[in-house]
Amino acid sequence: MATKFELKLKEGDVAPNFSAITNGGGNISLAELKGKNVILYFYPKDDTSGCTKEACGFRDDFAEFKKRGAVVLGVSPDSVKSHDKFVKKYKLPFTLLADEDKKIVEAYGVWGKKTFWGRKYMGTYRVTFLIGPDGRIKRIWPDVKPEEHAKEVLAEFL
Repeated sequence: MATKFELKLKEGDVAPNFSAITNGGGNISLAELKGKNVILYFYPKDDTSGCTKEACGFRDDFAEFKKRGAVVLGVSPDSVKSHDKFVKKYKLPFTLLADEDKKIVEAYGVWGKKTFWGRKYMGTYRVTFLIGPDGRIKRIWPDVKPEEHAKEVLAEFL
């Protein structure tokens, strides 16, 4: 499947730093995760079918990611309140970032024009970045299939 948009970042680039409010009202920044592998996955909307499949895949493989020292972070423009409901409903063990001002999706180049059933609108592209301990992008998955994606990312650590 071909990417429907131009990637702004490439493997080897320094990952744009960010600071965001998380589910549960916490705060996290990329800088404080230096020295760890960070799986930063962008998704369009809490509690929609594809996004739920993707999140549950990361949930189901979370122990394996954790065992390998990887931090899993989900990012969407949804609110903290929406994230809190999503986390509770599906028992998600990882952190979700509320990017309501769209600074993170724009910094990573995953915000843009989308088409769904003929309707054009602005939204978040489903893209995942693996950021290495040195803060550089090690791998990018621009064409994510929600139901298989967590296993695809996990394979990078095996």
